[in-house]
Amino acid sequence: MSVLAAAIVAAACATPQDSAGTAAPSGAVEIESCGKRLAFADAPRRVVALDQSSTETLLALGVGDRVVGTANLKTEVAPEHAEAYAKIPVLSPKVLTAEPLRAANPDLVVASFKELFTADRAGTRDELEQLGVPTFVSAVNCPDGRTEPFERLFRDFTDLGEVLGVPDRAERLVSEQRAIVEQVRAAGERRPEGIEVAWVYSVFNGMPYVAGGTGMADHMSELAGVRNVFADVDQEWPEVSWDELAKREPDVIVVGDLSERGNPGDSAGEKLAMMREHPAVSQLAAVRDGKVVELSGIEMDPSVRTVNALRAFSAGLDEIAARG
Repeated sequence: MSVLAAAIVAAACATPQDSAGTAAPSGAVEIESCGKRLAFADAPRRVVALDQSSTETLLALGVGDRVVGTANLKTEVAPEHAEAYAKIPVLSPKVLTAEPLRAANPDLVVASFKELFTADRAGTRDELEQLGVPTFVSAVNCPDGRTEPFERLFRDFTDLGEVLGVPDRAERLVSEQRAIVEQVRAAGERRPEGIEVAWVYSVFNGMPYVAGGTGMADHMSELAGVRNVFADVDQEWPEVSWDELAKREPDVIVVGDLSERGNPGDSAGEKLAMMREHPAVSQLAAVRDGKVVELSGIEMDPSVRTVNALRAFSAGLDEIAARG
């Protein structure tokens, strides 16, 4: 594999920065990404995205011609990106592993989740760094304890825009999406207090994975003026039991639809069927009365599509309230 013409300095204990990428005296762009300091002498030309959300973010930034590989397609590609997405080599339909990644000879690897960088997946970030390949992980997946998830997402856009040489495109994207966030925040301030929500993203081996207190879905709850019933769990998407979900008695249940991924329990309909069949969950008023908001599962992940989920969530709450 060719060595990237960039000086990459490991900074695993570095303090996350609130600022976007900065230009070093030599003209190189430097950014912090999830505990690592990355430096680029030139804009990357061979980018691999480890997941659909990262790929669509790169396409929204207008650099699809530099994406030499994608993987882990979970659902139908956003219509506005379908044509460009179809031109990108699919290195794996599921989670990408090290061999095909290295064969693609990337000079940047981008992912929404740091969990995709493990020894049995794409390889660790340290391993790739030793090969001269920098790794970018969404700031949403790396909470700093003080910055809202949407602001961390917008930092992703800004940082990638700086690294890839398209800062104007990134600035425009941030401006457009921040306006939507503020619209939902204003609606949430008018919403009655006390509404509690559970987010069910996926089901694996019969167990639900819900929104915990550290991720985007919890932040979307706050923006919409409601409370996530699992906000006390210090994880992004923790596994819980159906009994625990019932015990928390949410007023509204958000169900993620990942139909195209094809795993058992991925569709919203399958998840709802499980809830209706469970002795305790089926007795929740949210299930009995159909107080359910169905969202695209991929849009719950950090990407250019997350504002779609935010807007649809807020609209769903309004529709449930209108029904009484």
